[in-house]
Amino acid sequence: MNKIYASYNNIISSLGFDSESVVQNIHDQNSGLQLIEDKSILSQPFYSSIINKKDLLVNFNLLGIKGNFTHLEQMMISSLSKVISLSKIPLTNRAGLIISTTKGNIDVLDKNSKFPKERAYLSTLGQVIKEALGFKKEAIVVSNACVSGILSIAIAKRYINQGVYDNVFIVSGDIVTEFIVTGFNSFQALSNEPCKPYDKNRSGVNIGEVAASILITKDENALSKNAVVVLGEGSGNDANHISGPSRTGEGLCRSVKSAVNESNLTFENIDYISAHGTATLFNDETEAIAFNRLGLNKVPLNSLKGYFGHTLGASGLVETIVGMHSLQNNTLYTSLGFSEPGVSKPLNIITKTTSKKLDVFLKTASGFGGCNTAVLFQKVK
Repeated sequence: MNKIYASYNNIISSLGFDSESVVQNIHDQNSGLQLIEDKSILSQPFYSSIINKKDLLVNFNLLGIKGNFTHLEQMMISSLSKVISLSKIPLTNRAGLIISTTKGNIDVLDKNSKFPKERAYLSTLGQVIKEALGFKKEAIVVSNACVSGILSIAIAKRYINQGVYDNVFIVSGDIVTEFIVTGFNSFQALSNEPCKPYDKNRSGVNIGEVAASILITKDENALSKNAVVVLGEGSGNDANHISGPSRTGEGLCRSVKSAVNESNLTFENIDYISAHGTATLFNDETEAIAFNRLGLNKVPLNSLKGYFGHTLGASGLVETIVGMHSLQNNTLYTSLGFSEPGVSKPLNIITKTTSKKLDVFLKTASGFGGCNTAVLFQKVK
């Protein structure tokens, strides 16, 4: 079995338009969350992390790609084009494209949209990205709630191991829209302040938007300075409830065990956990139970939702990229918003930016419908 690597990457977010700028802001504990007053999205003010459309358009126009593109498409194309350029990998039939998102161009269904409603189809989004950037093969769309971004890495790894592709480019993205924000508000899941993952006083999620891209490859000559080995992965569905996770953390436990078993490492080898940490009552509690069942309660852990908000289908990928930089920089980044434990089982929450020698990290995600994914990554030796 070939070694599979996660390599060149890019993040487009309110914290910057490249991975390095974003990670520096995280290092400095600068949050992208702001109070938004936009009644076209929600009748009351809400906290969110939104990309400046004018700045994005300036960045996008530098690419010289002709056509009319939605906000999300501009985000995705801007992000992925940089990864393609950095990698210098030709887009032949051996280069795959994965799009991961939950709602895609959902905003084209709004009354004032200038785009045809057919643009909301996820397959159409894949076709637009494929044609804009010149991929030969059809895009594969991964839309499995909030595990979509990290699940795409697992799927890319499998495609390469099965000989379907030599390289797979992944781009993940979701946007802040009326449909999404009001949906979470109807669950009474939106926080009226910056979110506080795992904290006693947490009151729900903030929704954010981001586009993130990465190259998954078996080519040792196509590795970025922060590249990591994709050691093992696993996915499981706890089949508990459409929006409520298993109260025992069963699906998450099984996913982590699968990833560790495939990696041929032990739980003791894990130096850091990049968790999901949405700051909702049930998600954080479920993760605390699962990590304690696995004996991982003493491993340093953070949630990055305090910087971006919950970026839905992009969250798993953007948080993986930050984890890669964590390994490269030998730095644990603060779990912003946490001050007092608010879950029933102990966790080792990172409360300040800390230098520490790191080798292996675990990325986990859980989502609506009971889906769970875990992937284990290691520094390139």
